Amino acid sequence: MDSNQLEGSIPPFFRSATLLQLSKNKFSETRLLCTNTTVDRLRILDLSKNQLSRQLPDCWNHLKALEFLDLSSNTLSGEVPSSIGSLSKLRVLILRNNTFSGKLPVSLKNCREMIMLDLGDNRLSGPIPYWLGQQLQMLSLRRNRFSGSLPLSLCDLTNIQLLDLSENNLSGQIFKCLKNFSAMSQIVSSKRTINSSLYYPVGNGVGLGYDGYDLVALLMWKGAERLFKNSELILRSIDLSSNQLTGDIPEEIGNLIELVSLNLSSNNLTGEITSKIGRLTSLEFLDLSRNHLCCLIPPSLAQINRLSMLNLSNNNLSGRIPIGTQLQSFEASSYEGNFGLCGKPLDKKCPGDEEVAHQKPETPEESSPGDKKSIYLSVALGFITGFWGLWGSLLFIRTWRHKYVLFLNNIIDTIYVFMVLNATKFQRWLRG
Repeated sequence: MDSNQLEGSIPPFFRSATLLQLSKNKFSETRLLCTNTTVDRLRILDLSKNQLSRQLPDCWNHLKALEFLDLSSNTLSGEVPSSIGSLSKLRVLILRNNTFSGKLPVSLKNCREMIMLDLGDNRLSGPIPYWLGQQLQMLSLRRNRFSGSLPLSLCDLTNIQLLDLSENNLSGQIFKCLKNFSAMSQIVSSKRTINSSLYYPVGNGVGLGYDGYDLVALLMWKGAERLFKNSELILRSIDLSSNQLTGDIPEEIGNLIELVSLNLSSNNLTGEITSKIGRLTSLEFLDLSRNHLCCLIPPSLAQINRLSMLNLSNNNLSGRIPIGTQLQSFEASSYEGNFGLCGKPLDKKCPGDEEVAHQKPETPEESSPGDKKSIYLSVALGFITGFWGLWGSLLFIRTWRHKYVLFLNNIIDTIYVFMVLNATKFQRWLRG
């Protein structure tokens, strides 16, 4: 019943349904969600992209079987109801793109089977809770008002595949326990994708057949928001951008060999880019722009052949951009704002670079005065050497001088005889 023009209150028959998909309609009332009887069949409830508004009723404890709840893209406000924490079987909770505010209810720690929590694009505040479920595979708290340091409890998210905490007010350093993210540090199997089929159990031996249900994750990808569905969610991504994080980029990040997207831009990170970043051979997107990173770009970065988007702009990087087809293929804008950087694709040349490409041959007019003097001196020395080599030998060596005079006399006699004979023949020709 999704993608229609249905409006008004949610129909009461949801109490006997197993799956209720009413997304992309115009429903505005949620009162009928509250009931005095236990609803023990409903497992999937999708009310996304409707016109639900105001505060969400706090009466979810009767939906004992609920495993999937999507209320995204409405205008719901107020605090997240604490009764949602009573849904012990809940595995997916999507409240993205509403106006929820306040702190998250502590009762959510009771949802121990939750593997996807998407609360992005709200007005939630306070510190990130330390009790977030260890089974989480996807966690998105992007574009809220969370503050404080990153909790060490994030180190326990060994199954995490998508972590998005961007556009908050988080501070402190990036934890060094990233190596605990085993789902990002081990070779990915196609069976380990975040797949919608995980969320729809089989009841009484009969398959419900909801594998084609669209599970959607909204992520920043290559500078723009993009929706990833079902099988595309094999993507491994960390986005901590647009916060107030400080300190170095931990070298432990080099253990996440299956990481595809890393965005740490718009923070206050300092120090060098760890050389171990070259281990991230699956990386396609890397954004470290608008920080205070310094020193050289590690040559190992040129070894990431899959890298298709790179942004290191507006830092304090210096030295030559490592030479490699991969790094030279990006636009100059990927490196701008680093006044100490040089080399292609920037126009700024590095010290010692020789400008030999496409040079014109130097013409005599373009020769320097020093070059002209050298040429004239060489000609003069050659003439003097040749002149004295010949005439000096004749002057100082008597036998050579006699032979030379005899040689000249023979040539003169030969020329004289030749001319006399030809003159006689010419006279005879005139007379005849």
